[in-house]
Amino acid sequence: MAIIMDGNGRWAEAHGVSVAEGHRAGARALRRVVEAAIDLGIETLAVYAFSTENWTRPTDEVADLMVLLSETIDEELPDLAKQGVRTRFLGRRDRIEPWLEQKMRLLEARTAHLDTLHLWIAFDYGGRAELVEAARRLIEDGVPAEAVDEAALAARLYAPELAEIDLLIRASGELRISNFLLWQTAYAELVFTDTLWPDFDASELARAVDAYSARQRRFGARALR
Repeated sequence: MAIIMDGNGRWAEAHGVSVAEGHRAGARALRRVVEAAIDLGIETLAVYAFSTENWTRPTDEVADLMVLLSETIDEELPDLAKQGVRTRFLGRRDRIEPWLEQKMRLLEARTAHLDTLHLWIAFDYGGRAELVEAARRLIEDGVPAEAVDEAALAARLYAPELAEIDLLIRASGELRISNFLLWQTAYAELVFTDTLWPDFDASELARAVDAYSARQRRFGARALR
């Protein structure tokens, strides 16, 4: 499963608080939803936290998001680890401060043995950038053109061990995938909800899973009658 966590800014505006407070409410929603995912028996959850395009946002908002990631690593994710959640980060790491990158690496190392739920946090991530990097690695590895296939490219993605996504959920009413996991969501079922991310809860997650369960996945084949 994957979730595009959208709507923090609009939630903040609706509640008369700062955008930073909206993002903090979104961080609390993440913990709530991860716990709900555990209860539903979901094994892998990838969430979109910060895209390659988000660097264009106001400088103070970007700075707040970096601080929020640090706070989440310190305050929210360790409690999830106690519930068996392994956390890994997906995306570039060369544009963040070294101290933050070190925190990310330490959390990954400390939770590497856990397997109740695999949580992937996409941070400074873009689907197109991931595919470009995979193509670059094919060239660097000297893979001949005739040997390039789906398996060869998939092995060079940011996280080759991340399975293909079955269900992609987007909060906030927007109807697009915004450059998220382009390769991994090739055959994903999509569920869109008008609920802003800070208000997303266990009941919203259950409704999305129920909608997914009611669909017949065909993977390009003709529907069975």
